[in-house]
Amino acid sequence: QVQFVESGGGLVHHGGSLTLSCATSETRFSQYHVGWYRKAPGKMREVVASILNDGRTTYADSVTGRFTISRDNAQNTMTLQMNSLKPEDTAVYYCNLRPPVDRYWGQGTQVTVSS
Repeated sequence: QVQFVESGGGLVHHGGSLTLSCATSETRFSQYHVGWYRKAPGKMREVVASILNDGRTTYADSVTGRFTISRDNAQNTMTLQMNSLKPEDTAVYYCNLRPPVDRYWGQGTQVTVSS
């Protein structure tokens, strides 16, 4: 019943920016830790960024200083602002709880960064 729906992906040149959005039907969204994940071709899914229910954030070393995670508890949404994008950031990006719940995975949104 709970869904996480990602949007905002696209094709950008290296150095460009994108903002990803995530909307969830989880009514107790504000109580949970949440995060953004990505899966690149041939690689395992990894945590990109997380934001706790108190607003504290954590980032993967590969994106620190370039990505910003935020949440709007009133709208049950979260965003990932991505700047200075690199070809290595190319992946399908997902949102979920942190730690993730398997049945909550959506289809993700594709981010492709050209070189």
